[in-house]
Amino acid sequence: MFGDRLKQARSATGLSLRGLADRMENYVSAQVIHKYELGQTTPGSDVLIKLSQTLGVKMEFFFRPQSVAIYLSEPEFRKKATVSKKEIDAIRAQAQELVEKYLEVESLFPNRFKTKVISQKLRVSVKTMDDIEERAKELRKHWSLGLDPIENAIEVLEDQGVKVVMLETDAKVDGLSCWANETIPVVVVNKKQTSDRLRMSLAHELGHLLLGETKSIDQEKAAYRFAGAFFVPDEAAKRELGENRTKLSIYELKNLRKKYGLSVQAWVHRAQDLKIISDSYASQIFAFFRQQGIHNIEMGDPLSTELPKRFERLVIQAVEEGLISDSRGAEMLDVSVNALRQRIKGDVSVGEHNP
Repeated sequence: MFGDRLKQARSATGLSLRGLADRMENYVSAQVIHKYELGQTTPGSDVLIKLSQTLGVKMEFFFRPQSVAIYLSEPEFRKKATVSKKEIDAIRAQAQELVEKYLEVESLFPNRFKTKVISQKLRVSVKTMDDIEERAKELRKHWSLGLDPIENAIEVLEDQGVKVVMLETDAKVDGLSCWANETIPVVVVNKKQTSDRLRMSLAHELGHLLLGETKSIDQEKAAYRFAGAFFVPDEAAKRELGENRTKLSIYELKNLRKKYGLSVQAWVHRAQDLKIISDSYASQIFAFFRQQGIHNIEMGDPLSTELPKRFERLVIQAVEEGLISDSRGAEMLDVSVNALRQRIKGDVSVGEHNP
């Protein structure tokens, strides 16, 4: 187990064996570290401390119970430029650690949470864009979302069993999706995105999880279409814009962006996809955006930033109920014990108020 954990922590930092040895100022050699990872030898306490400090993990990480170990499938991801295997491996390793913690804290509350709401068996192959529209409708119906705007996409996904991992990485990756142990859906998003783009990344990766083979449709275009349909079903779009338009105003698109959390540019794409506006008019709008230099910015007031908070809530619940120690809770949240206690005190439990 120790060897696997060491390799996971090293991958998460993007370090090679030689890089780790150098970072430790050759306290032990790359060859010895490799033996640790293969399980051929075990480090002493002094080396453990060095490894922990260098890799930025607590020593408890190396000995986390195997019962919560997971395997992540090869990810689906979209990228703005070439991304190295080392960068992807680092993202996967960080995501793996967070999902393991997530499952560990969920296991403290037996029979409370759904873990297989989205099974790979539910992935349905799509042949046309209409199939994708129907797939988004089916999901919204299954999740009882109706046609209303989705105020917090992260909360919706987490409530339905999707593990949402937010990482701050310099890699040119907006998001990726994969399966943990072939049954648990995982969506990873890069925190270094605008609020509009982050929401789109969430739904885009959800599309990758739900859509099966798309032989007749480009996979990325299919995921984008799913994201638009997930946030704004066709009935809602036509209710807001009408079924046929010759012009759209920036004013109304900004207002719809605020209501539905879908960018102005994405609204234009949505109107084009549903034939509410013509392809030629959509091209005119995008050309105007480029001329004005506003094609890559958020138009309108900033949307509220969405953060995954469910895991943190569960950890604090577990600490408050005495299911785990303060130190274990702090290790899960990657904060000091004092910081954890201050966080808990910031929301004093009922019954603790003094008269």
